[in-house]
Amino acid sequence: METILNPWPWYVSGPLIAIVMALLLYFGKTFGMSSNLRTLCAIGGAGKFADFFKFNWRDQLWNLTVVLGAIIGGFIATHYLSNDTLIDLNPETVVELQNMGFQNAGASLLPNELFSIEALKSPKVLIILIIGGILVGFGTRYAGGCTSGHAITGLSSLQKPSLIAVIGFFIGGLIMTNLILPLIF
Repeated sequence: METILNPWPWYVSGPLIAIVMALLLYFGKTFGMSSNLRTLCAIGGAGKFADFFKFNWRDQLWNLTVVLGAIIGGFIATHYLSNDTLIDLNPETVVELQNMGFQNAGASLLPNELFSIEALKSPKVLIILIIGGILVGFGTRYAGGCTSGHAITGLSSLQKPSLIAVIGFFIGGLIMTNLILPLIF
């Protein structure tokens, strides 16, 4: 039981993801989380307002099923199959985050200073989340997919645009972490 409760090492989780990707490729499917937002908008009737949402969304119901499975699996893993192991952050990173005002860096996946109900009462946090959401949405649409779509599906099918996108994600993450984040907090 302890093996299930602890974080799984890369040599277990990586091959499991590879098996899923091989099965999707075998069945001619491409996976990506952000494409489901397009599907949900199409189901809601967004095709009446924009041609981008005019497609046969019924062909993507399998992808929505994967999302539902990810949500259910994440809930079960978080609530029933996890122990209280702290996130393994570099001690220097913890100190840097604490200097920016993140008191419990590494204690949870998402910092309470940004992702709690209390944090939403702060105009600064609200503006950061709205601008961040717009930039993620724009970037995902502009890049033709999100990080999971390009990094997992795109790279596993040897797509050059996905390699370029993933390199861009890493460069953007480094710029955000080292240059912009210290200015915000």
